[in-house]
Amino acid sequence: MMALPGGRHLDSVTLPGQRLHLMQVDSVQRWMEDLKLMTECECMCVLQAKPISLEEDAQGDLILIEKLLMEKCSELSAVTERCLQVENEHVLKSMKACVSETLSMLGQHFGQLLELALTREVQALVRKIDASDNIYTTESTTGNLFSLTQEGAPLCRIIAKEGGVVALFKVCRQDSFRCLYPQALRTLASICCVEEGVHQLEKVDGVLCLADILTDNSHSEATRAEAAAVVAQVTSPHLPVTQHLSSFLESMEEIVTALVKLCQEASSGEVFLLASAALANITFFDTMACEMLLQLNAIRVLLEACSDKQRVDTPYTRDQIVTILANMSVLEQCASDIIQENGVQLIMGMLSEKPRSGTPAEVAACERVQQKAAVTLARLSRDPDVAREAVRLSCMSRLIELCRSPSERNSSDAVLVACLAALRRLAGVCPEGLQDSDFQQLVQPRLVDSFLLCSNMEESFV
Repeated sequence: MMALPGGRHLDSVTLPGQRLHLMQVDSVQRWMEDLKLMTECECMCVLQAKPISLEEDAQGDLILIEKLLMEKCSELSAVTERCLQVENEHVLKSMKACVSETLSMLGQHFGQLLELALTREVQALVRKIDASDNIYTTESTTGNLFSLTQEGAPLCRIIAKEGGVVALFKVCRQDSFRCLYPQALRTLASICCVEEGVHQLEKVDGVLCLADILTDNSHSEATRAEAAAVVAQVTSPHLPVTQHLSSFLESMEEIVTALVKLCQEASSGEVFLLASAALANITFFDTMACEMLLQLNAIRVLLEACSDKQRVDTPYTRDQIVTILANMSVLEQCASDIIQENGVQLIMGMLSEKPRSGTPAEVAACERVQQKAAVTLARLSRDPDVAREAVRLSCMSRLIELCRSPSERNSSDAVLVACLAALRRLAGVCPEGLQDSDFQQLVQPRLVDSFLLCSNMEESFV
């Protein structure tokens, strides 16, 4: 039917000449001509329905935010100009809300613009890592990505969201990139300081990859140390998401065994620190880890390392060691192992931990060492043999000094509470080791009363 103006229709009529022409045209040729029209139409439909590429979409978002930002800048400029022309204080006050709102929106749009720009940069780096089979390109790009992780948690979230964790584990699963494993793992450890990074690690079976690296002695010590750093990060007690790392439990025995071995064979303090930090966090992660550590003679390995200045030379490392000991000390068998390895004397030494440089970070580390040493001593002193050994080594005198002298504990309340608890535990076993004044002030009253007394003491108190 052929449509005519006015809604009328006219039946098509084939003329004799037309019929003859149609009969002479090859049917295949005619079908191909019709097919061309059909496919062109279909292609147009597909193209119209196809989404804009991510890059074009991001570019559009950037342009939009830039436009909004410029508009708000113009608004702020206009409001400021009007304020300069107004002398009435009442009117100026009313304009204050407008200025505040404009500034708030300006900050919001600027933040969004910055995030979009950084997202584009991250996307480009991730795509480059993912597509590269060139070792130099991958090394350079991974280095750039690591630099971005050092800018803080917001950028780490963007990197995790844009596939950075996936791309880096892809690198760590290719033998041709073995020399880049330390750099890739260091970048992963930085990204996993945020929950989004840990989630992505779980999705790509990252724990299994880390276990494979740690248990493979053909990898360099540096590679295994960086893998330990990632383990330390993803098992951090400060990240609530780590409690849901189901894949970690499946590989925990392999990982713990490999980490103890790494501590034992560490050639430097940095390697020992990373391996012991991972073990310390794992003891918080699951109590079964403490039993594994006992079976692996980890107490002997850790206490022997304390006398090796090449491996243990900072309060940060001793903090990791005493954390492991404190968490293991809830097990009864731990006490006999501690005594056998002269551990009480080492714990006594940790009660005297002092900072060398006086930096806030080092001072805080020393406080943690003192506190955890006192906690460990209190827990282990359930065993009478440990308590008697502690009294023999004059631990009670040191605990009393820490309680009575704020400067000895850097005025730390946490250290004070731990020392009072340890002193009371020892006094319960060997009360003869205390003077009457110490007993009456530090042991006999309620803990809170002794705490208040000691926390208000002056240095001249005798």
